[in-house]
Amino acid sequence: MASISVSGVAVDFPLYHGSSRSLKKTVLAAASGRVGKDRQSRVVVQALRDISFELGSGDRLGLIGGNGAGKTTLLRVLAGIYEPVLGRVRIEGSLTALLDPNLGMNPELTGLENIRLRGLYGNLSKEATKKLEENVRGFSELGDFLDLPMRLYSAGMMVRLGFALATAIRPQVLLMDEWFLAGDAGFMEKARERLEGMVRGAEILVLSSHMVETVRTWCSRVIWLDQGKVRADGPPDEVLEQYLGHELPPRPSPQPAEPLAQEVAARE
Repeated sequence: MASISVSGVAVDFPLYHGSSRSLKKTVLAAASGRVGKDRQSRVVVQALRDISFELGSGDRLGLIGGNGAGKTTLLRVLAGIYEPVLGRVRIEGSLTALLDPNLGMNPELTGLENIRLRGLYGNLSKEATKKLEENVRGFSELGDFLDLPMRLYSAGMMVRLGFALATAIRPQVLLMDEWFLAGDAGFMEKARERLEGMVRGAEILVLSSHMVETVRTWCSRVIWLDQGKVRADGPPDEVLEQYLGHELPPRPSPQPAEPLAQEVAARE
């Protein structure tokens, strides 16, 4: 059974040229008091501080907050991309992180080689890797371009391959940043159903989004991050009203497809 346990997590980003007075002033102004020093006396930006929560099978967590609040950083910690300087993260179950369509892709390799590399990373058998190739080839509709290095791809082609590859394997734990939904309108219309099925099939969902209705519909719990700390944690409407500063209108009958469809349309 899938689970996530996060206890007292903190993340720092060192500023290797932090001795520059002008840089210090700029960062201090931008980070609003989130600059400190680590054990090596390096100047650091304190991206996350004392983050703790537990999730079990069936949980749907939404992360909200302004730009720079720490939402994407927290997703990257859960995905194992960033290592916390303090605290502990434990995840049980298979995991997929939809954070960036190009995450984990090598532009010097062909599309097909990247697919096989993902199969190796996922410890797939030869038969399973072959099925993965067929799945991605059919969904991405890239044809012979899969035999070319990815550095020759257009931005739209890279999104097609990255999305098809990232959504080909159904995980128990799904981490998703709303920016993953960006892409050309025609392809995202086709991709919406595949993505929604993936969201429904995951045991645990952690979603970072600025879209209020998406969070209200998909999530059973919301954490509001502010300045790298938890400002509020609770039921979606309760936390969203605190964040927005006003009451929300009554929620209509659940329509899981609508928020993602509206989000895709908003990006067209």
